[in-house]
Amino acid sequence: HRIVARDRYVNGLNGEFLDVKARFAHEFIDSADRIKTPLVRYSKGGKLIPTTWDEAVKFAADRLKAAGKSVGVVASPRLTNESVFSLKKFADAAGADNFAVSDAHDLSPVFDNLSIPLCTHRDIRYAATIVLIGGEPEEEQSFTAKQIRQAVRNGGAKFICINDTPINLVRQTGGLFVHANPGTAGAFALCMADPESDGFAAEKMGIQAAEIDAVRNAIYETQGNIVVMFGSELSANAQAILAASAAKLGGDGRRVLLHPLARYNNSVGANDMAGTSKPLDDVIKGAKALLIGGSLQDASALAGKDFVAVQELFLTETTEHADVVFPAASFAEVDGTFTNNAGNVQRVRKAIEPLHQSKPDWMITALIAREMGSEVAPELSASAIFRSIADAVPAYEGLRYPALKDESNPVQARYALVE
Repeated sequence: HRIVARDRYVNGLNGEFLDVKARFAHEFIDSADRIKTPLVRYSKGGKLIPTTWDEAVKFAADRLKAAGKSVGVVASPRLTNESVFSLKKFADAAGADNFAVSDAHDLSPVFDNLSIPLCTHRDIRYAATIVLIGGEPEEEQSFTAKQIRQAVRNGGAKFICINDTPINLVRQTGGLFVHANPGTAGAFALCMADPESDGFAAEKMGIQAAEIDAVRNAIYETQGNIVVMFGSELSANAQAILAASAAKLGGDGRRVLLHPLARYNNSVGANDMAGTSKPLDDVIKGAKALLIGGSLQDASALAGKDFVAVQELFLTETTEHADVVFPAASFAEVDGTFTNNAGNVQRVRKAIEPLHQSKPDWMITALIAREMGSEVAPELSASAIFRSIADAVPAYEGLRYPALKDESNPVQARYALVE
């Protein structure tokens, strides 16, 4: 069995493209290891015991309410926008101001300093020049890699790669490769911000200043769109400089667009929903009790916490620290939206009923909040939550589910640009 794109025979966002993971990595939905019922650990060090939804919700609500403002809330970047938004509202209702996204890399330095628009994957396909700083699209975003290859092979685009590793795309495209010292590719951001930094950047990267001149000349000779993309391994400072200074590369006949290689399917959307949030480590350290949607990259920080509630599909290292575990529904069992790294807001539609006793993450959060005396989703409806998102998140202003229906005309969130 395999999955094929819903829009494979029309002019949809991805055309007919699905990578290997998307085609074949779907059996987890029906896995026998899925959590089937809510589980409660009634004493520290004890076993997780199956229980009813009512008992689990009350158990979690009582303990979270008792923690007062010492509650921390964490959302996975794999959850829908609706689920992340509900968790953020839960944190706000608790008065804790203690919310984080469990992403491996923080995207806020990019979006807080955005000087140029995000590009779409169509923009990549028809770009005149593509500049990649760090990152590995074939590993992180295979559709992005495909668009780069087609832009070069079919469109004659220039491909420039600044990296500490000669990635396969360089070989496939015959692009210009600047081989930086390990972990120093981000220093190229300084060159984009200020040419007077060339000498320092070249020394740090272990390259010749002439190599930087070659990249700059290739960019300034471009007529058409220039796409600047960069990997998530770059430092927060380097990403902020790239986002803020990329506009300087534009000029007569040149338009510059940005493409961060975000790590997860909803890294961008989760960042949008979070708004002003805190670093994950700070949230965990400052909380006695936690509500976590999904799992953490490193669950060891949960050791010793007074109370932990987790919404998950499977038992993980994170649930090993949980006092209560709620069975969450998979993407195939929910309605909602994801926002990709091009800023496209895309619908996910419930294909099957939630397996066993699982529920959508946003609904689990809403039930706990209601038991605590507050409402984060009064209508218990994904579409109603999205209306709230459109009212609260400026980049989504005015959007509704019907506007996302036409997959041949994808909707891009409208991010504010910093002058």
